[in-house]
Amino acid sequence: MSVKKQNILLLGAGGRECTLAWKLSNSPLCGNLFIAPGNAGTNSYGTNLPIAVSDFEGMKRACIEHNIDILLPGPEDPLVAGVYDYFKADQTLKHIIVAGPSKEGAQLEGSKAFSKKFMQRHNIPTAAYREFTADSFDEGVAYIDTCPPPIVLKADGLAAGKGVVIAQSIAEAQEAFHAMLRDRQFGEAGSKVVIEQFLDGIELSVFVLTDGSNYVLLPEAKDYKRIGEGDTGLNTGGMGAISPVPFADATFMQQVIDRIIDPTVNGLKAENITYHGFIFFGLIKVNGEAYVIEYNCRMGDPETEVVIPRLENDLIELLLKMQEGRLNEVTVAHSTQAAGAVMLVSGGYPGDYAKGKVMTGFEKVQGSLLFHAGTANSQFPNPNSKEVVTNGGRVIAITSYGKDIKAALAKSYENAAHIEYEGRYYRTDIGWEF
Repeated sequence: MSVKKQNILLLGAGGRECTLAWKLSNSPLCGNLFIAPGNAGTNSYGTNLPIAVSDFEGMKRACIEHNIDILLPGPEDPLVAGVYDYFKADQTLKHIIVAGPSKEGAQLEGSKAFSKKFMQRHNIPTAAYREFTADSFDEGVAYIDTCPPPIVLKADGLAAGKGVVIAQSIAEAQEAFHAMLRDRQFGEAGSKVVIEQFLDGIELSVFVLTDGSNYVLLPEAKDYKRIGEGDTGLNTGGMGAISPVPFADATFMQQVIDRIIDPTVNGLKAENITYHGFIFFGLIKVNGEAYVIEYNCRMGDPETEVVIPRLENDLIELLLKMQEGRLNEVTVAHSTQAAGAVMLVSGGYPGDYAKGKVMTGFEKVQGSLLFHAGTANSQFPNPNSKEVVTNGGRVIAITSYGKDIKAALAKSYENAAHIEYEGRYYRTDIGWEF
């Protein structure tokens, strides 16, 4: 029986969404693809719509006008704000497949305290922790005095990736604690602060797509968050990524499945939490053991830029199986080739940076995939404008395949040199440990 082509609305404007748009558009099941709001790269794969990811009413109008079958939220904000629940509560929208968790399920990412308690209930390995609010401020100060540095402090809510401090001394931890709870550095996101044990190890990201009972395991990845060579300097949204991860061998991944993924999916089901979508496990390997640092309720960025190119299955077919609760019938195929992504960023990022810098050299790129992130057409959202300008901190990801990580990254670096704009910067040591 043939499956009808699916009209899709993809939410977001980054490199993750450009990669997903590329993947979706390559499916024979793809009908009309719309990206809201999209960027200068996504309009190669579909039609950009000037709708913010927080504009649920705008999404509703677009879904009705364009006969949307699948809504795929890229970033976490609409999921944490309850886009799934909004669609399912509306008679004109509830038939649409929403590839993401309910508002309650999205609390795995939206609240550090929620996710920590969930892990505790289901015996999922994670760092020891305590949580504090303004009412227990003095107790928190006293607790920090008992903690051996480094000490990790996390704002409970979403803080645009900036709500985590790794303090190297008790004094620094006290200062950060005060800034979060008393000075409201992160606003409402910091009304509760989680203080946790520092785990010393090597990190990786693991991803599944779940239908609430079953799941499929996607390729794993490792990203590089620091702005400077050798993992130095300020944290960013991610300067590059690799897949597969050399130390994530079959034995380690089986441990991750048994101790982390299975208990998470089973725990969500046992607690009747509606979750149909991606789960991102931010993991750390400590002396051979896997621990959860954090959950995200969507795919990562820039990890998506290496994970999705290595996924050989049809993504739309997976989303349809997810909706039917039949992911147990799917065999996932991962490419035997490695993928390496290098992120080009704006000068000054992750601090202040200029926008609107004209980009050139696209025609010189050969043998790599270009996934636009912070880009726009100069008369954006005019898709007829050929001139591409910078429009964000992380500008474009260059992803390549290779027989191994070194070969993949060599190709990405060769092409990174061709893309030019004022202030361009990228790290030259992605994958340095391997």
